Amino acid sequence: MLLIKKLALLSGPNWRRTIALLIQTAQDRRSALTGSRQLINAKLAAVLTLTCNLVQQSITIKREGIAHNRYNRRLFSGYPTSNMSQSSDLIQSAHRTIRLELEAVEGLLAHIDADFVRACEMILASKGRVVVVGMGKSGHVGNKIAATLASTGTTAFFVHPAEASHGDMGMITSDDIILALSNSGTTAEIVTLLPLIKRLGIKLISVTGNPNSTLAKAAEVNLNVHVAHEACPLNLAPTSSTTAALVMGDALAVALLEARGFTAEDFAFSHPGGALGRRLLLKVDNVMHSGDELPNVVRGTLLKDALMEMTRKGLGMTVIVEEDGRLAGIFTDGDLRRTLDREIDIRNATIDSVMTPHGKTAKADMLAAEALKIMEDHKISALVVVDKDDRPVGALNMHDLLRAGVM
Repeated sequence: MLLIKKLALLSGPNWRRTIALLIQTAQDRRSALTGSRQLINAKLAAVLTLTCNLVQQSITIKREGIAHNRYNRRLFSGYPTSNMSQSSDLIQSAHRTIRLELEAVEGLLAHIDADFVRACEMILASKGRVVVVGMGKSGHVGNKIAATLASTGTTAFFVHPAEASHGDMGMITSDDIILALSNSGTTAEIVTLLPLIKRLGIKLISVTGNPNSTLAKAAEVNLNVHVAHEACPLNLAPTSSTTAALVMGDALAVALLEARGFTAEDFAFSHPGGALGRRLLLKVDNVMHSGDELPNVVRGTLLKDALMEMTRKGLGMTVIVEEDGRLAGIFTDGDLRRTLDREIDIRNATIDSVMTPHGKTAKADMLAAEALKIMEDHKISALVVVDKDDRPVGALNMHDLLRAGVM
């Protein structure tokens, strides 16, 4: 009251208005303070809730046997773990991933049954192609499966299911077989195609982790690739499931390969480029030296003259022939070194006394890779190429095969 009286004296006739303003100001400050306290309390409550959730998540992960709480420790501490601890964690994580994916692959053995046989029989009997479809990670796996099928004797290609809904279904005919990959079996982009697939009479094989799914029920055959757990610690990222699908695709491709009697030469026609194609397609005829490039002398030729023939042709060897042109033997740089060790008079000796009788031979239509194997098996560096009458028609050495990219 004393303060109010003093204010009244200072304010004069407007003292009532002044006091009212002071009271209103005090009330506003009190309201602002109360609001600030409420905001602070709300923020503290949010932080507390988040902390409780993180702790609960850590406890849940531990109960599931997943050593993942190290990430929560780092969140709370704000400091990285030691290098030794981090290395150990990374190694344990990798081991766990590999074990889980091994279990997923081993689990497929129980699913190789009558359905697998029927899927193979459908593809073998088909007059069309195998069209592989899949979305996301399953799409990447599907691309690889299509490529493996195509390179092992089964005509196949990949179609993106979303693109199929916008025109690419025109690439598929009623003679084809669709191989659809979806772990859940409910991928919307694939399920959308099912009515059209049925209407066109296209046979459908599904590869799913859920045999009771929409896709599996719509298919003539379902290949079950169910896995108990993903390798992802959150059990979310496709890891074990995509590995299982990929292995099932490989099993299908190899079973079809063997059923068709697919050979190494057939494989080569699908892989003409690179070292693989050269090893499987290149023939001896493509790399051998023939005609005037072939060093040859007849029986009875002096060793010194044979050496001159070797020098002129530059192959490090010469062929020795009978009077009728049939192969009598071969003389190489290695034979020359052995001759010098025996202290033979190379000016007066004949080639007959130092040559290797007949020697190993190859045919012109033989794969160059086969000629290489003969050389490796017998530890020699040159081969004579003969015709059906055992007459030399060419020669080749390791350097020729090296230049051709066969080795």
